[in-house]
Amino acid sequence: MIRVVVVDDEALVRSGFELILNAARDIEVVATATGAGALAAIEQTRPDVVLLDIRMPDVDGLAVLRQLRALPDPPVVAMLTTFDTDDYILSALRSGAAGFVLKDTEPEQLAQLTRTLAAGGVVLSPKVSAALLRHAEPAATFDADVERVERLTERERAVLVLIAGGLSNAEIGQRIHLSVGTVKDHVSAILTKLRVSSRVQAALLAQRAGLLP
Repeated sequence: MIRVVVVDDEALVRSGFELILNAARDIEVVATATGAGALAAIEQTRPDVVLLDIRMPDVDGLAVLRQLRALPDPPVVAMLTTFDTDDYILSALRSGAAGFVLKDTEPEQLAQLTRTLAAGGVVLSPKVSAALLRHAEPAATFDADVERVERLTERERAVLVLIAGGLSNAEIGQRIHLSVGTVKDHVSAILTKLRVSSRVQAALLAQRAGLLP
């Protein structure tokens, strides 16, 4: 079972996500919380995935994200947002968010997005990607990033494209006929060469470099 905690200041959002996700056979919402109670609930239940509201009146979602990333064995965290051009998105990415889920996501898609997150995949809508690129670093930094992508081996570029497609290590291995261990080695090498700390950041560089459709 994929264990999930939903953190949002609105009770309706928490109960709605809980109802939708619990309807999936392989997903269990083990707790819901407001921002103030998020850390305690997550430390108590030790979920695989946290869906965390990016804007909350009691506690800033970015502050909660940084607290979770500092845990010894942090869960995968995806930010919940109402707008796909939320100004906080870039800050959340830099703080280690694994993706973004719009609150108006279709119910049938929500469970699959959660599975993707639990498997180590990237959840990033095209509109979110566009928003991030609009707020990207200056051109000189952009060019340096693209140059690092171009220095990847052909195999590493192929793995990077699949990372950007949201595939987990196991799915990447099946797609290009590699063991999960070998895929992990490639992913580690890619993150190191690109000088990024997450698969989401690597996916954005792949888009900048023109590797994605």
